[in-house]
Amino acid sequence: MDDLHRQIFDSFSAQGMMTTIGARLALVADGEVHIELPFSSTLSQQRGFLHAGATTSIVDSACGYAALTKAPPGFDVVTAEFKLNLLRPAVGQRFLAIGRVVNAGRFLAVCTGEVRAFPEKAGETYKVVALMQATMANVSTSL
Repeated sequence: MDDLHRQIFDSFSAQGMMTTIGARLALVADGEVHIELPFSSTLSQQRGFLHAGATTSIVDSACGYAALTKAPPGFDVVTAEFKLNLLRPAVGQRFLAIGRVVNAGRFLAVCTGEVRAFPEKAGETYKVVALMQATMANVSTSL
């Protein structure tokens, strides 16, 4: 594992939110990160769907870590802004957030993200339940 991948895994492991909700890194690649989340009733809203807060958290982190793969050495990233579209109720047994870098500059990275819901039955296809457009800011680790 190279230094960047180790940095991302260590940073992810240090996030209390991701630990609390039971999320895990599924893929780290150049400009793309996947985060997986099993469904839990403790993360549901009043109608039994995955809460929008949990959905937002995993896709925001996926976009942020995707941006980190493109950040200059000596920099970390923080979310500057995002827009989330919730497309349908988040119903599934597991969820996969995919963050991808569209454009990475010296100070900002623009990312897209999606959250896929996978059903309980094998062989059934996933449904996209959310889309994100995000801007990540590069911040010096020396600050």
